[in-house]
Amino acid sequence: MSLDRRDPEGAIAKAAKAYSNWGRWGEDDVLGTLNFLDEAKRREGAALVRRGVSFSLSQRFDMNGPQKGWRRRTNPVHTMLDTGTDAALGNQGFPHGIGGADDVIAMPLQCSTQWDGLGHIFDHGKAWNGRAAEQVVTSDGDLVTGIEHMAPYVAGRGVLLDVGLVVGTGGGTSRSSGAESGGELPDGFAITEEHLEQTAGAHGVTVGRGDIVLVRTGRLARARRDGWGDYAGGPAPGLSFTTAGWLHGTEIAAIATDTWGFEVRPNEFDNAFQPLHQVVIPNMGLLIGEMWDLDALAADCADDGVYEFWLTAAPLPITGAVGSPVNPIAVK
Repeated sequence: MSLDRRDPEGAIAKAAKAYSNWGRWGEDDVLGTLNFLDEAKRREGAALVRRGVSFSLSQRFDMNGPQKGWRRRTNPVHTMLDTGTDAALGNQGFPHGIGGADDVIAMPLQCSTQWDGLGHIFDHGKAWNGRAAEQVVTSDGDLVTGIEHMAPYVAGRGVLLDVGLVVGTGGGTSRSSGAESGGELPDGFAITEEHLEQTAGAHGVTVGRGDIVLVRTGRLARARRDGWGDYAGGPAPGLSFTTAGWLHGTEIAAIATDTWGFEVRPNEFDNAFQPLHQVVIPNMGLLIGEMWDLDALAADCADDGVYEFWLTAAPLPITGAVGSPVNPIAVK
């Protein structure tokens, strides 16, 4: 797919029509491409557990996160309701010396490692499956495709495509962990279908129907080494708009990256904002994850040469939510 940088509107319209899944699973569908992840695919994924080693692919949820308030997104605010001090002072009112601690957290649902739900993005006023956006997401939340519908289903075969390692250069040592990171892509690097296929070939894996694909760019490793900077919303490597056909044709169930915005930033048009989102979420019905921590998993995959694994990444079943925090677990 060639791009006219001056015509995002035309490119989006063309891709939306070519790669639409509207009606594919019926007019009442609320799962989109998760329909590709069936029982057989889960059995295939479960059979990949051989060593029993597991990896959390989540960033931390705390005040030291990447958010700077843009689009009213803030880092989590964690507050204690009861503490050990309260218990020691006898202020809790419990009998026979028992005490406890309790806490609460306030945060945007997409402030750290998360899934974008199907109600997150619209295309010219249309939500997933051609529904009117104003009838899907209201002040009461997503009344049709709330993220709670996906909660039972996001578990299956995961595939890591470490494009940063295969295509990128450099790397370095993290200030926080002292660990060496793998290769990295520069900000503004557009990952094409050819890059994805090259990486899959280098890893000896195939990508196909029902897979949950993880794309590592190295952007999070760089943020950990150099500081958050503009990690949240600024320039970053990411998927090219031209990968829309690959995302559709492979029939993957979901895809996640180690970046804030999944697609390359700045976007590949002179005046645009997240055009690939506009195609793949409301038109294709693709589940997208962002800000995943793929570095430890990538290091292990590089060590043993195995880039496929069991992956479970259920969103919190928050009724009517258009996104959800997640703690994905990869097991090899």
